[in-house]
Amino acid sequence: MPNIKSAKKRVKIIETKTLQNKATKKAYKEAVKEFEAAVRDNSSNKTELYNKAVSLVDKAWSKGVLAKNTAARKKAGLAKLLNK
Repeated sequence: MPNIKSAKKRVKIIETKTLQNKATKKAYKEAVKEFEAAVRDNSSNKTELYNKAVSLVDKAWSKGVLAKNTAARKKAGLAKLLNK
């Protein structure tokens, strides 16, 4: 545990940011899983789910949760699944 006041504040901020990052990561992972399930079942709304998943991957990238190339790779994989 830090002794300096500013370091104590940073610990609180880091905890908050960690929770936000986890929420963002969980949201895009759930959207990807929904899309993959729709593709497996050959559902009619797979295009909508694809758009939602790509949007959430982009949001995760813009917030710094995902690296640029990781986000691009995930989006490319989703597009490949959609066009299969």
